[in-house]
Amino acid sequence: MNAKVLVTAVGGIVAQGIIKSLKLANLLDNAAVKYRITAGDMSAQAAGLYRCDNGILLPSATSSDYIESILKIARDEDMDAIYIGSDEELLIIGNSKKRIESESKAKVLSSPIDVLTTARDKWKTFLFLKENNLPVAESALPADDEKFVKEFGYPIVVKPREGYGSLYFYLVRCKSEMQQAISNIQKAGWHALLQEYLNENNTEYTSGVTIDRFGKYVMSSVSIQKTLKNGQTYKAFIDDYKEVRRSSEEAALKLGGRGAINIQAKLVENKPKIFEINPRFSATCPMRSVAGINEPDIVFRNSVLGEEIKVRSYRRLVCMRYWNEVYTDFPTYENLTSTGTVGANDSFTLNYF
Repeated sequence: MNAKVLVTAVGGIVAQGIIKSLKLANLLDNAAVKYRITAGDMSAQAAGLYRCDNGILLPSATSSDYIESILKIARDEDMDAIYIGSDEELLIIGNSKKRIESESKAKVLSSPIDVLTTARDKWKTFLFLKENNLPVAESALPADDEKFVKEFGYPIVVKPREGYGSLYFYLVRCKSEMQQAISNIQKAGWHALLQEYLNENNTEYTSGVTIDRFGKYVMSSVSIQKTLKNGQTYKAFIDDYKEVRRSSEEAALKLGGRGAINIQAKLVENKPKIFEINPRFSATCPMRSVAGINEPDIVFRNSVLGEEIKVRSYRRLVCMRYWNEVYTDFPTYENLTSTGTVGANDSFTLNYF
């Protein structure tokens, strides 16, 4: 079938990974679905706007007319599905999921709102993992800082409960540093969380799990051993890390996830300890797609078409990321800023690396 989909926040690495995966699915001769991709973002400088079948400028996700804009695109473009491309939009679109799906034919490809609410709050995530006897990095609220430091000592991690990536992430080595980190997070309008430090000698993994539309079984899972730079994976080993993968599958199922769930863990004494759950597609999803597990395609086919899917085999790969460039002519950029839309083939990349 031919499917029309909207991907939001296409200036960011998560949405761009979704786009890469959908385009990769389109290249298959025996593809079950061919995707026509509409890209949305609030900035005319978002690269994804120029790399899809069409691009549309959106208001800020926090603006009062954001959901109306999403609904208008869904109806006008006859969308089959909406992919949420950023953390900031997860709860905003998630809270309007029922409305969007009742007022258009588009399916919002996200977990239920209670799952989003739990996983977007690192303290609630910690409590969920503890209550379900799942391996987790020990955590505490600032009110219990003295007890926590006495038990784990410095250094400890201080980060926002609501945060993502490496934004307002601190590794503190004394009380004054901890207090300053907590203060900085509070000034940003967020709430601080203390977490035990799983040091750099502990191997870090990012696991992508897809759960069927009824939350009954795992459709796919791949764990990637990763090296970070500025909060993002830039070197990765895609292999069969069984223990990490199994604990991630268990966590995703018990959480009640639907579709894509991303789980971050470190190996401590040969056992995985989960320190974060992202209830969305991962920025590393295109790596899994190249390996043979195309999560955006799998979730669409299960959620929209009702296909029962189980994918267990994939390629073992090493991935090395690098910067690349997208170019567009100046009149094209100016036209987007004035009209709010841009068509296909209005940009180019060069094969010079």
